[in-house]
Amino acid sequence: MRKKEMIAMLLAGGQGSRLGVLTNTKAKPAVSFGGKYRIIDFPMSNCINSDVDTVGILTQYQPFVLNKHIGIGIPWDMDRNNGGVTILSPHLKGEQGEWYSGTANAIYQNFNYIDYYDPEFVLILSGDHIYKMDYSKMLDFHKKNRCDATIAVLEVPLEEAGRFGIMNADENDKIYEFEEKPSKPKSNLASMGIYIFRRGVLKEALTEDNLIHPDSDFGKHIIPMLLREGKSLYAYRFRDYWKDVGTIESFWQANMELIRALPDFNLYEDFWKIFTHADHQPPQYIGKNGEVRTSIVSEGCEVYGRVFNSVLGPGVFIGENSTVRDSIIMSESRVGEGCSIDRCIVDEGAVIGNNVTIGQGDGTPNLEKPRIYDTGITVIAEESYVPDGVSIGKNCVISGKTEPWQFENGRLESGHSILSDLSLSDSGLSDSNPTESEASL
Repeated sequence: MRKKEMIAMLLAGGQGSRLGVLTNTKAKPAVSFGGKYRIIDFPMSNCINSDVDTVGILTQYQPFVLNKHIGIGIPWDMDRNNGGVTILSPHLKGEQGEWYSGTANAIYQNFNYIDYYDPEFVLILSGDHIYKMDYSKMLDFHKKNRCDATIAVLEVPLEEAGRFGIMNADENDKIYEFEEKPSKPKSNLASMGIYIFRRGVLKEALTEDNLIHPDSDFGKHIIPMLLREGKSLYAYRFRDYWKDVGTIESFWQANMELIRALPDFNLYEDFWKIFTHADHQPPQYIGKNGEVRTSIVSEGCEVYGRVFNSVLGPGVFIGENSTVRDSIIMSESRVGEGCSIDRCIVDEGAVIGNNVTIGQGDGTPNLEKPRIYDTGITVIAEESYVPDGVSIGKNCVISGKTEPWQFENGRLESGHSILSDLSLSDSGLSDSNPTESEASL
């Protein structure tokens, strides 16, 4: 017995290049978030909390960390013989393989997986947003309105609507028009990239569009085509917290929102738990002179200095007489003694030497990539090393094992970068813009 009423297809292959060096060695959905989690944990947890127990995860860019994290789906109770979680990577078909070239193209290439479970409905998800959503309620809405497709939408301020794909709908929420980033939006119903389709409608649309667009994409091609053909599309209004953490600033801000006294997004609700793969860690330890205020401190951390308004991942070490403020320090990173870390993101496994100052200086945007690093946040890449006694300004990027001679007079001025192990194009510092399909796949 393998038939399912609805299965989920989770798009998790995008690079997320606007996150700069944070996605140099891993896909955006695999980036750490909120201390112990990874971004993909949120849609995965939504699935199991919504009784969706069959999920195909479509990976492409730098999949190793993501694949290792997902494993066989044990944290989400998806290690099942009938259903569960399946990693769907690009694969050989006929005489040659083919990369996923768009969000809809990725689903099209894996429709045999969908057909295997013979579902009546298919749920399409993005793997790079932070939110809690009961997909079963969206399915009830879909069935009640006898939709061909249902699109989850979020009401955004009208002045910001031009940044999104906008669904224009009538008084019954039936969609009559789609506008991609309109200069003069007619409504504020922004698409969340969450869709429910009747399987037959989806298969027909993907097959037809694949003949026309090799880079078939839901927003650019499939939704407009279904509207032209007169299909029944409805907008499902979502009225809770939803965050696209696609930029350095939004990623930092979403982490900081978790530590408020009354956070908009609550990680501690028993009725809607967020599950994750986690190694067994010892408890946190706060030393004699250690101090922690308004922060998330994960398992296995040792804090001998002071931590304010920050998020520490598992196994982080903060040395004596060091102060960490308004920062994200990811798992297994180490901050030495006598340091001052302010408004900084330190990726997994990085080492900050003794007597290092980070985050003091003017707000000069990063010279190589001003559109990514421009809000005063300095980023230390995964497994990088910062030597003792140096000072680093704002909007700086450090990647790799750096040496004292690379810091002129012991200082890296605001807006500068040291990339010891990366080419410019590999580091998130190239000057190209991601396509829509790349960013969301």
